[in-house]
Amino acid sequence: MSADLGGPGFHGTGSGPALMGVVNVTPDSFYSRSRVSGVEEGIIRSLEMIEQGASIIDIGGESTRPGSKPVSTDEEVSRVIPVIEGVLEAYPEAIISVDTSKPSVAKRAISSGCRMVNDVTGAIDHEMIDLVASTDSWICVMHMKGVPSDMQNDPKYGDVVSEVRSFLGTRVSSLLDAGVERNKILVDPGIGFGKTLAHNLELLKSGRDIIPEEGVGILWGVSRKRLFADLLGRNDVDERLPGTLGVAAAGYLAEIDVLRVHDVMAHSDLIRSLHSSIHGSEV
Repeated sequence: MSADLGGPGFHGTGSGPALMGVVNVTPDSFYSRSRVSGVEEGIIRSLEMIEQGASIIDIGGESTRPGSKPVSTDEEVSRVIPVIEGVLEAYPEAIISVDTSKPSVAKRAISSGCRMVNDVTGAIDHEMIDLVASTDSWICVMHMKGVPSDMQNDPKYGDVVSEVRSFLGTRVSSLLDAGVERNKILVDPGIGFGKTLAHNLELLKSGRDIIPEEGVGILWGVSRKRLFADLLGRNDVDERLPGTLGVAAAGYLAEIDVLRVHDVMAHSDLIRSLHSSIHGSEV
């Protein structure tokens, strides 16, 4: 197995983006095949993804799909902590991210060996910022307009790229002011989180230009999302892998640092094939 990110922070290996595998310890995440029903299945899925080429495993216990409702801290902790501990017991070198916006959940995860927080609210809670800074953890801050229960209710922007970049800039500044190292920060434009298809496409087109500070990395999370229903007419989530891989190829060309994906093997093959065909050498 390999959990090597290939360079400082989360920046890609030079042969393409690092892959973050999604493990949802939830009953209601939008893609049913990303859900695991318990601790043992979560551990097995995580280890399989590392074997297939994932550099990071993102473990979440609360769905953030459009229309979803929050769960209690105790419930979220009971879902994710045993999986994190089990993966690290089996493979101590694994780089685990906890997908949460609750500082108390993140604290428990970090105490269990998790090395990154993936916060869809952009770390607007100062307690989260202080936790990341004090534990020398990595963090991904995302832009979301509204909250999951209402974020897709007719979202509007004047200039979506400018507004998202500005928001991410405030979050990065807060992290830097707290002492978090630049190369331990990722920004995520939040594709599908309070955006129409047109908004999503503008953000993807902007590529690395959305990064508000030099030295900070960027993550794209587009895997099997609704934008492929709007763009391609693929209403069935099971039919969205080709579209997802198309955006992943664009991410490779745009030098995106991390891709958050459900299908690790397919993305690993895509990136290796792209690199080999462009550079004439194997990865």
